[in-house]
Amino acid sequence: MTDIARDQYTRMFSADGTVLLHPDRPQAKYRPLRAIRNFQMLMKDKEDTAAVFRIFESLPSKDFLPRIAALALSERGTYLRETEPSLPEILDDHAALRRTPKGSLAHAYCDFMEAEGLSAAGLVAESDRAGRPRFPDLVEWYINRSRDTHDMFHVLTGYGRDALGEASVLLFTHGQSPSQGHLLIGYAGAANIKKTAKGTKAPVFGAVREAHRIGKGAPPLIDQPIRQLLERPLEDVRAALRIPQPVKYRECHRVWKAEGIDPYNLLASRTPAEPELMAA
Repeated sequence: MTDIARDQYTRMFSADGTVLLHPDRPQAKYRPLRAIRNFQMLMKDKEDTAAVFRIFESLPSKDFLPRIAALALSERGTYLRETEPSLPEILDDHAALRRTPKGSLAHAYCDFMEAEGLSAAGLVAESDRAGRPRFPDLVEWYINRSRDTHDMFHVLTGYGRDALGEASVLLFTHGQSPSQGHLLIGYAGAANIKKTAKGTKAPVFGAVREAHRIGKGAPPLIDQPIRQLLERPLEDVRAALRIPQPVKYRECHRVWKAEGIDPYNLLASRTPAEPELMAA
């Protein structure tokens, strides 16, 4: 980005006076080698969320600022910032979320987060570990909102937290908010899965390509009023956001079960004669 183009974004303000791009925010640098190093770290430990954030920082998207401006400076963006200033506070208040009707997105979200031992605050902490400086601008709001809705993608799409599920969620996200970071982790992650599960007949690449297509066809979740979505029936939200069932992903799990492979631990395998171990 040229200095002239960057300067234009430092002169854009929301209705409440918040600047789009703080003049002190460092310009993002394209650092592919840093991204690759962090991807290698992620392959060794898929729970290393800080490595994910560093990958995204190392592969900045050219249309990132225009995308932020389109939402944050719009009436919708103003409404979202007024009604949902802090998503973690909303998402971690499970007592309030549980007061919504049974079958709601809120209940499904609580079930997922509690089963996985996750919290929105925990994701914030992982983001902080990446060492990214913070600035009082709309870029910060957009980055935070993107981060805070990540686990909701799992709930809405049906992709689990296994390696293939995470790769699929990231490619779904790329379909909504394109960045090379999503592509790297998604497709390189799928290649690593295929390599690890040697000889598998599971349609791994078919699953991540399906996730990518679904993401492109769904309206961006970051643009949606999350409070309102949480109150609605899960299936109604999926229908409204045009998110179908993850057919290929589930086919991979079915094939792996038949092949004696645990999708949550691809390095651990067993013989087909021991099907009961999969459920253990």
